[in-house]
Amino acid sequence: MNSNLNLQHPIVSVDWLHNNMEIENLVVLDGTINKVFDENQTQIPKARFFDIKNKFSNTSGTFPSTFPSEEQFQKEARKLGINNNSNIVVYDDKGMYSSARVWWLFKAFGYNNVAVLNGGFPAWLKRGFPFEVMRPYQEKEGDFTAYLQTEYMAFFSNVEAASKHHTHTIIDARASSRFNCQVPEPRAGLRMGTIPNSVNLPFTDLLENGILKEKKELEEAFSKLADKENAIIFSCGSGITACILALGAHIIGYSNISVYDGSWTEWGSLVKE
Repeated sequence: MNSNLNLQHPIVSVDWLHNNMEIENLVVLDGTINKVFDENQTQIPKARFFDIKNKFSNTSGTFPSTFPSEEQFQKEARKLGINNNSNIVVYDDKGMYSSARVWWLFKAFGYNNVAVLNGGFPAWLKRGFPFEVMRPYQEKEGDFTAYLQTEYMAFFSNVEAASKHHTHTIIDARASSRFNCQVPEPRAGLRMGTIPNSVNLPFTDLLENGILKEKKELEEAFSKLADKENAIIFSCGSGITACILALGAHIIGYSNISVYDGSWTEWGSLVKE
């Protein structure tokens, strides 16, 4: 098989993955958030668990799932047997939820040969493709090298300036009921609210049954809020689903985009009403 495969598109179908499982240097990552190893958990054959919460986040940080250091990301990626020539496909068990965060993290650390499995594990199972009991990766370490690309992430000071000076379009991926303060935030103790001068595009608007919509529909969703020349910061609850908006925007040609790492959990905690 071709070890020099270059994933030309940021998403692949379950049929594509099933037909290419024997590609040399293919690495399938399970990016499901809050998953644990037990006999009831299943995975795509030979998948490796990409533990966002405990391995690929700054676990000493104040807020959940925040950006890891270059050193930490490289170390943990190598532990998963990821190499500089790996062909990475990442999925999650929701269809498309946290897998886009994994895709974005790799891009933020300088690696582009990575794609999201469209429809994730549910779409895989729906097609009747094989699965196995989840198991930890215990094989050879990889030689992956991380190169931090700072423009992919936005932090509190960046968003504060963008909100105040209108330098970016800030797009919030939370449900409209949360954005419009109609329901409490799911995180205990976190106030309701929005980042000043932000607009709303729920990440679910880009999906249908966990499948990313076609380009035309993505174009329609984004064109109402920002031109392709605009600088955009995507936000959400804790920096996970904002990456779905980043994925959709990237596919249709938006290039000046970043994800607010702490998102509303950070903003709502640090900025009082």
